[in-house]
Amino acid sequence: MLKFDQTESSSQTNLISTEIKKESTSTSNTDSAQVAKESNIETFLSDMPDIVCMSHLRWDFVFQRPQHLLTRFAQHGRLFYFEEPQFYDGAEPRLDVTTREGGNINIVVAHLPNGLTPQESDAKQIELLNAFFAEKGLDQFIIWYYTPMALEITRQLKPVLTVFDCMDELSAFKGAPLRLRELEAEMFQKADLVFTGGHSIYDLKKDQHAAVYAFPSSIDKNHFAQARQALTESQDQANIPHPRFGFYGVVDERFDIELLRGMAALRPDWHFVIIGPVVKIEASVLPQAENIHYLGGKNYKELPVYLSGWDVALLPFALNESTKYISPTKTPEYLAGGKPVVSTSIKDVIRPYGELGLVHIADTPETFVAAIEKALAQRDDADWLRRTDEYLADISWDHTWQNMVSLMQLALTEK
Repeated sequence: MLKFDQTESSSQTNLISTEIKKESTSTSNTDSAQVAKESNIETFLSDMPDIVCMSHLRWDFVFQRPQHLLTRFAQHGRLFYFEEPQFYDGAEPRLDVTTREGGNINIVVAHLPNGLTPQESDAKQIELLNAFFAEKGLDQFIIWYYTPMALEITRQLKPVLTVFDCMDELSAFKGAPLRLRELEAEMFQKADLVFTGGHSIYDLKKDQHAAVYAFPSSIDKNHFAQARQALTESQDQANIPHPRFGFYGVVDERFDIELLRGMAALRPDWHFVIIGPVVKIEASVLPQAENIHYLGGKNYKELPVYLSGWDVALLPFALNESTKYISPTKTPEYLAGGKPVVSTSIKDVIRPYGELGLVHIADTPETFVAAIEKALAQRDDADWLRRTDEYLADISWDHTWQNMVSLMQLALTEK
């Protein structure tokens, strides 16, 4: 994701990363060049190849980067989103297909019996994929990877373009397969384009491929701006006293449970709301206190309702290998909702949000509590809100997607 303000060179309609500021729509040197670029994109979208995505994430788990980008492709053609297989006793090998968004989004899941070796599992999936591609007439398609592990079952495919959207350093996550690093190296050899989910991971990957572009977390501003209004509270949050501080997202090894435990003990009069599924860690290890409220996972559409009821929004990420390269989508979402934000020292939050004075940074229970106190005073700070809105003005998933499409269109013309 080469994002660092994306501008266009005078010699081509490519997007080049030039500075770490904020994402903006690329501009050309002349109005005529911009019109020509937009026309090329429109032509590409009017006859866009099918999009085939191979992902480690369940479509219905959490609405995040893949869904934001891929739903936009689905407005212009067919999308086939392949999830990881489901294994269970007695399963008859097959591909199960369900649809979303009026049928253009096809969620495909392999069902396989328990007991297969990895080689047998891969062989069966290759067989099912080949039959599926023939049945659906998938001969002109772009393949979009979120996991290099999918290479094991897709080497035989012949896409017109290969994109690797490297949104996380997956090898650093808990339970990552041992072969992941090896397969990622193969992915960098295979891909035509590599997008990254933030600036830190871009810095890590930029020398591994000739066409790596940074596209950090973006936002649906209108959706989260609803939180600036006084919305009717959800029943499970309505009776939680103020001051109220919240987090939404996946609760896993990236979440700093000891930080939460410490803050809750230091300020028993404060209330902490945690929204999201608990995965890869035992729920029994989560801190329990009268002022900590676990409300479970919520639908993406509901998030502004919960956010509107918080006094300050939190990013209490642990500082470990799994968070070293993350670019939390929640950062601009919280800010779009008009909420002051306190985060641990995640690189892609410090740069740019912390450096611009838009987000408070702290790492220990004591300093985090002190930062929250400052953030509480910021709720009525008109200058902070103005600067926040100015920064967010040109950031949107539409801009991110359009810039990606421009790069894809150019890459296809050069093949």
